[in-house]
Amino acid sequence: MRDFSLDIYRELLETLQRQGYKLISYADYFAKKRPEKFVILRHDVDAKPWNSLKTAQIEASLGAKATYYFRVGKESNVPEVIKAIVQLGHEIGYHYEDMSLCNGDVEKAWTHFQTWLEYFRQYYAVETICMHGAPTSKWDSKDLWKKYDYKTLGVIGEPYMDTDFSDVFYLTDTGRCWDGYKVSVRDKIPGYQEEWTKAGLTWNDTHEVLVAIHAGRFPKHVMITTHPQRWTDSTSEWWKELVLQNCKNIAKKLILRSNSPHARRLSRPQPARDASERITF
Repeated sequence: MRDFSLDIYRELLETLQRQGYKLISYADYFAKKRPEKFVILRHDVDAKPWNSLKTAQIEASLGAKATYYFRVGKESNVPEVIKAIVQLGHEIGYHYEDMSLCNGDVEKAWTHFQTWLEYFRQYYAVETICMHGAPTSKWDSKDLWKKYDYKTLGVIGEPYMDTDFSDVFYLTDTGRCWDGYKVSVRDKIPGYQEEWTKAGLTWNDTHEVLVAIHAGRFPKHVMITTHPQRWTDSTSEWWKELVLQNCKNIAKKLILRSNSPHARRLSRPQPARDASERITF
């Protein structure tokens, strides 16, 4: 199967289920009792929201529940799609980028955040939010939480702030591959990612991920982040996304080299020396 197709996405989910993994939303992660083996299905709807509806339909057909984070712009925010994904039983959340949109003005960003959180709550009782990386922006939207607390608004979690990555392995298709954190500006888990790599928990394509799952070399607790705009059965769209992403990856490398503050570390405990001591299989 061609990588980043809907067929191989379905195969990925079915393989996880056959190996005993429960496919859950990010809000489910905060339940008092979690499954012994679980994968949090997180989707960042950066663009092409109709692609997200297709992955949501696949998940629903398998009895899986996922989380879809929508941005405020028209490239993501399509009410018809949001409503359809909610009707399929999935969670939706706010893919916030308020500091970038408000040019670093903290007060305006906080007001903007509250306004759009309420907007998305007209479709779903939003409990979780997730930062949009906005690699070309000099503003990191997580900096808003240095002054304000989203939990005062009834938000229970933000993946980069509230996930215990000493227990949960993180896999993202940033860069249109599974080891794209190397060229990512903000979609990375500093400290832990280096240790996971030393432990051999790194794969480039979905076929390699499938081999690892079959071989029992996949951690028991995982968050998988995908950008559904990349997953398609259309040949023309597939090639278009491939070429576009290759160009983006080059630009990201230049950003990382020229402006290191973009890659600032998140505030979290330092990982143990050997990641294999923490990640269970």
